[in-house]
Amino acid sequence: MRTVTNWCDDEETISVRRTESSDAREINDLITPATEAVFGRVNVIYLLEKANLAVTVTNSKNEVLAHAAFLDHPSTYLVDPAGWEPWLHKHFSSDKCTPLNTLFLHLFVAQPDLSLGCAKEIARVEDHDDLTHLLAEQAKVCSASYGPYFLAELIDAQNDDFHAAVCETPLANPTGSAETESPEESSNATCEDPEEKDPKSVPEPGQNVPNAFCIQLFFIDKKYEMRSVDFLPYIFKLFPDRDFCVISVPKLGPEFPLLQTFLRAVPQSSSTLPHELYIYHRSGLLKTFEVRVTVSSDRHAIESLLKKLSLHESMLEDLDKFYQARQNKDGTPMQVFVAQVVEQVVGILIIKNEEDIDYIRAHYNIENFIYFSHHQREEHGQLCHFALNPIFHHYAKHFLKEALRLSHKSCLYYLIYPSYLTQKLTIPPPFPQNASAHSLTSALSCMVPVRPRRQIIYPLEELGLNAPSRQVTADQTPYALNHINRKLTMEPKATVNIRIVVVGASDTGISFLEVLAFCPHLRFNNLTLISKHGLPSYCNNEKTSFLATSHSYTDRDYAQLSLRSWVNVIEGKMMGINRADKHVLVSGDRKIPCPSGVDISQPITNSELPVQAEQRYTGAIPSNLLTLNDDHDCQRAHSWLLENFVDLEGDVVIYGNTIDIFTCVEKLLSMGVAGSRIKVVHPPTDSQLTCFSSPAVEEAVRAALRRSEVQVHQDSLLAQLNDGQDPEPLSSVSFTTEKQPIRLKCAVFINFFRKGVDYNAFKSINDACLVYDGRLVIDSNFHTNDSTIRAAGPLTKFARSYHADQWSHASFNSKEVGTELARALLPFFDPTLESETNPSATEDQLIPLYSQAKIQGQVHIQAHLHHCNISIKYEFNCSLHRLVPLFKMMVQTSNNAKWCTHSKNIKMIVGREIGTGKVEEGNYFRLFLNQYGLVESITCLSKEPFPVSNYLCLYGRHELLLNRLCTRFDEGLVTDLYRYDTEHLTG
Repeated sequence: MRTVTNWCDDEETISVRRTESSDAREINDLITPATEAVFGRVNVIYLLEKANLAVTVTNSKNEVLAHAAFLDHPSTYLVDPAGWEPWLHKHFSSDKCTPLNTLFLHLFVAQPDLSLGCAKEIARVEDHDDLTHLLAEQAKVCSASYGPYFLAELIDAQNDDFHAAVCETPLANPTGSAETESPEESSNATCEDPEEKDPKSVPEPGQNVPNAFCIQLFFIDKKYEMRSVDFLPYIFKLFPDRDFCVISVPKLGPEFPLLQTFLRAVPQSSSTLPHELYIYHRSGLLKTFEVRVTVSSDRHAIESLLKKLSLHESMLEDLDKFYQARQNKDGTPMQVFVAQVVEQVVGILIIKNEEDIDYIRAHYNIENFIYFSHHQREEHGQLCHFALNPIFHHYAKHFLKEALRLSHKSCLYYLIYPSYLTQKLTIPPPFPQNASAHSLTSALSCMVPVRPRRQIIYPLEELGLNAPSRQVTADQTPYALNHINRKLTMEPKATVNIRIVVVGASDTGISFLEVLAFCPHLRFNNLTLISKHGLPSYCNNEKTSFLATSHSYTDRDYAQLSLRSWVNVIEGKMMGINRADKHVLVSGDRKIPCPSGVDISQPITNSELPVQAEQRYTGAIPSNLLTLNDDHDCQRAHSWLLENFVDLEGDVVIYGNTIDIFTCVEKLLSMGVAGSRIKVVHPPTDSQLTCFSSPAVEEAVRAALRRSEVQVHQDSLLAQLNDGQDPEPLSSVSFTTEKQPIRLKCAVFINFFRKGVDYNAFKSINDACLVYDGRLVIDSNFHTNDSTIRAAGPLTKFARSYHADQWSHASFNSKEVGTELARALLPFFDPTLESETNPSATEDQLIPLYSQAKIQGQVHIQAHLHHCNISIKYEFNCSLHRLVPLFKMMVQTSNNAKWCTHSKNIKMIVGREIGTGKVEEGNYFRLFLNQYGLVESITCLSKEPFPVSNYLCLYGRHELLLNRLCTRFDEGLVTDLYRYDTEHLTG
């Protein structure tokens, strides 16, 4: 932002930014006949969609003052975009114009009233005063470390191994300075060798011969910071025998423009260093980077380039197919381009036509990045392989830009399939070729991840000819989609090196990581997840799951997110938090640095078997006692039961009060376990409510259990294992009741007794002196009593000062809670967002409310009763001005109730209930509308499977948006809500 003076001598504040599509109308208004005489008739929206760079000058009112649009080729009316270089050299004296340094102006407009070089030299002590003002921001830090006269001392201390350089403008004003020295040892021994992840190794220095120098101090005037790279040629001249320049920067510091030309060395997982290492090779100064179509004579050079890649055979196979037929074995046209420097091949890029663009458009939010109608079908391509010598990594975006130009494409897509595809041989067709190929390590950061779209489940047989195309509704193998287009080739990303550590792979933690990873203009290099079993499994677990689902994420969702591409995963349990040294201790005595803080989203788990209600079982865990908390536990239990129980004799005892009990019963029945072998034991509870939202649903489920001959025991508290003898193996369990004790024989004991905080997590929190009051205490902005540690999810509770003990994150949708946690942190990293402001004293005492539905669980009994409840457990009481649990009011209401008495002399409007069907007939459907006519709760019980994701869309909708549901219901026109909602959602 700067101030300029127009022709009327009026000062005006202007700013320059990237052009947005919303600017098109004002840009059109600036086009004059003179503009058309120069540029011809221009479709502004189309031009903005295809321009590599479009910038707009605006005033303080955000009014467009001027605009310029640049493409990487001249007008297509003049020459083919892929062949403009010979044409330009033939007609103009332009030998220095290359695709690397040339853009073409396709439009320039401005309001009528709005119609430098550098020199390098060795720094001198006399430059000290001119440089001091440039270092003002860093002076305090540097002075504290090196003394008040550190700059003069550094300049005066130059020798053969230590140099200082300044950069001057033509007016001889120093604009920047760099101090370099020659290290005698390796700069960083805990960074991965680029050979391990890139196609060609960086030239190795001779043994015991120093081959690098480091930049110790660098600063430059912000007006010239984009010219920082101009230092490098001169600095390399000062060290003619060194090939590498390295910079080590703190993780907490921002990435300045000079680092954008350096290659970041990926830290090893065991690294505890607080700095990031960046490397630059002397050859990176070469400006002869050219991109062309490959020829057969390149094969030997390409093979040498790829020989150290694990996927080199696959890449060479596709290359040979291109040489033979210019298409792959499916007949899809392919194009292969190579990058060369000084006639040496340094990179290869293989693309093919994207034949499945309709599926991509239907299943991914690709229109967040492009106007689809402005791109022809043949302009979409799929990036199959990409490899580039890491020396020239800073040319990766240029390589992609040139490939788009030469191939006449405008968009490229890269598909990442889940890793389990390589481990399973029974994936149904079509099985994607090279499904797990992940050769895009070096260029993935140039692309943007694309979010999947929520899909409507259509009744295809009922719709018949009116159904969507099979090409769109086909059940393909799920994959994560990454994208780049012409606009994005010159769109910079802000790099965030701050290490963010997330503890727990709960829905809250996954949602938090998803928001950060999918920020298109941010690149988080140090996202770390600590989880006992790593990221949730990608494979289909429906056949092995014993747990009810929250429907926050499905296996397909995990595959479409591919968080493994963006998140460093550490398998293990949190064993401690060292707030002083800022690290998390993980099982195996591993220390995970977290200088910027920790986000705790540890899920609550089923506790180990208790001896008494408030005690924790500390004895040996019997081998046939199963505690199930996640899909990993379920898979292990499924395998163990098949091997040790299903085909043998003995009973299984299931202990607990959660909805998982009934899902577990159904899974055992589906595995072939007779109902008479299953014993369900419910411990006493203080609440009058059960895990089911409806008494009618609960009775239907229990009737199904009786028909299956499953025994159910109520209000029984576990007292002894094996009559107090050695519990290994477990053969009997004893319970106390209000009448007489119960002793049950068991071959397997499955524990769902009580969900609570994992003991190791509790000990870590407590030993770190974080406030713990039954749960980890937080404020309304997720803060614990340590400002660097935030927490969210069912593990937490609000501080008592909020007077909201009945409310916690467990009452709300965990995925939404994780999203809000990410939004609370993003302003600290995102330069486009305003920093967090301190809330007023009144606002700070309010707990946040969430709007998305919480699915309490889904149960299948004997594969012909399907139950699901969707709601958020609160309602606003206008009389009492506080939150009142919705389910407590629903217990007191009957169908079509308009109000109920909540307490003495206080009447409360609660809305009404609309329902069709009966539980006995297996077509039960109930909608609860609040006093404002909004859908607050959905309860379904059906003999047929139903699309939960479709019904989730009903939540929060007004009944008028459901085609005047109340009026139609009262008139007797709605007799089946299943059919009515299906017609409304898919019609």
